[in-house]
Amino acid sequence: MNFPILSSLILLPTIGAVFLLFSKDKNSNTGKYVALFTSFVNFLISIYLWYLFDSSTSNFQFVENREWLKGFVNYKVGIDGISILFIILITFITPLCIISVNNTIKVRLRDFLIAILIMESLMIGVFCSLDLVVFYLFFEAGLIPMFLIIGIWGGERRVYSAFKFFLYTLLGSVLMLVAIISIYWIAGTTDIVQLYELGIDIKYQNLLWLAFFSSFAVKTPMWPVHTWLPDAHVEAPTAGSVLLAAILLKMAGYGFIRFSLGLFPVASEIFTPLVYSLSLIAIIYASLVALMQEDMKKLIAYSSVAHMGFVTLGIFTITQQGIEGSIIQMISHGLVSAALFLCVGVVYDRIHSRLIKTYGGLVSVMPKYSILFMLFTLAALGLPGTSGFIGEFLILMGAFKDNFLVAVIASFGVIFGAAYMLWLYRRVVFGNLTNKDLLKIPDLDNSEKFILWSLALPVLFFGFYPEPLINTIEVSVYDLIEMYNFNLNMFGLEVLK
Repeated sequence: MNFPILSSLILLPTIGAVFLLFSKDKNSNTGKYVALFTSFVNFLISIYLWYLFDSSTSNFQFVENREWLKGFVNYKVGIDGISILFIILITFITPLCIISVNNTIKVRLRDFLIAILIMESLMIGVFCSLDLVVFYLFFEAGLIPMFLIIGIWGGERRVYSAFKFFLYTLLGSVLMLVAIISIYWIAGTTDIVQLYELGIDIKYQNLLWLAFFSSFAVKTPMWPVHTWLPDAHVEAPTAGSVLLAAILLKMAGYGFIRFSLGLFPVASEIFTPLVYSLSLIAIIYASLVALMQEDMKKLIAYSSVAHMGFVTLGIFTITQQGIEGSIIQMISHGLVSAALFLCVGVVYDRIHSRLIKTYGGLVSVMPKYSILFMLFTLAALGLPGTSGFIGEFLILMGAFKDNFLVAVIASFGVIFGAAYMLWLYRRVVFGNLTNKDLLKIPDLDNSEKFILWSLALPVLFFGFYPEPLINTIEVSVYDLIEMYNFNLNMFGLEVLK
């Protein structure tokens, strides 16, 4: 098709943001309806894109290539089976975030909605980019609206958390920019498709891999550069936490697949033990730290570190099951972590406390909330029948195929995950209702029920029927692994996978 559908997906939220910018009332509900309409239309376009997508080929589709910065870089976008699911996740989560601002954002609502819409545009651009420079621009520009969301609408320590988030992620990406410039001088192009065909000289791969790793490790976040995440989550407003957990963390996982494996296969083979070690530490360490938390948001933040440890582990098994499992785990985590942060936001809006000890016995006053919270808790610990199980199961299958010891150690993360999530649920929902303030709080309102059920349905659907996800990514993942092994063979290395 000749219609620039990907550019439309990228630009439409920004057009909505510009429209809001010129509206007069900073706290008008009209602005919310405009933002909601814009994001919902974008979601429908992304579903139509999925309908048009041909999953039988790994070639990039809907490619747009326009000259920009002549002689250096082109504006080039396109999607394959790996990237399209993340685009749908973004366009699905964004309108839910906009609906959730009903009870959370009391001041400068228009500005908050502008930040969310611009962020949607930038995040979609990350997963569409087929040029390293364009990818980098979208990748780093996403820091700005999130920095503002935390710094303006966050909690008491919002300025500290915002600057910590910004500095960690920006400094981690400086080396990636240097690496992109180096790739241009080595290969004469920053076009990702051309770089796949040309390959990167083996003598440069290790340094380039480490440069990209420095950025992706911070954004994932991997141990020990994960400390910005709990602070950012605790201080961010609910919608900010949802976007951070559901989307921003996935950009790094996508980067590992697209660039670390795609461009630097020899270096990826060499550094796989390093990634395994850091992933296992993240899974076990973050799970144990989560068990000690008294703040609900901080507990869920550490659970995200552990879940992303499973993702990086699965990616570097370089197996069909492992990489497919990592992608599905990222999609599932995007849905489940968003729902968990929204569940915390529901009770925080009523009591204004995130401390676990404030609650207890909620099942007697908020039964509808308790049922949905239970569903997302079970999905987070990977219960069969939920989307969380599919991703973890495939990752562990890939890990057992590649390294038995690594898989055994990672399996303990599943046990710890059940421990901290069930411990959280028991203390918040069951037990005696000792806090008399809880007697006055209402159960879910209509907008909260709509948001949480909108997340619950795909969690259950893909838990029982993951075929639409697997069919979309299967060919692209298979050809990525084939290209990876071909490049190893070309350099005369023994392929053990």
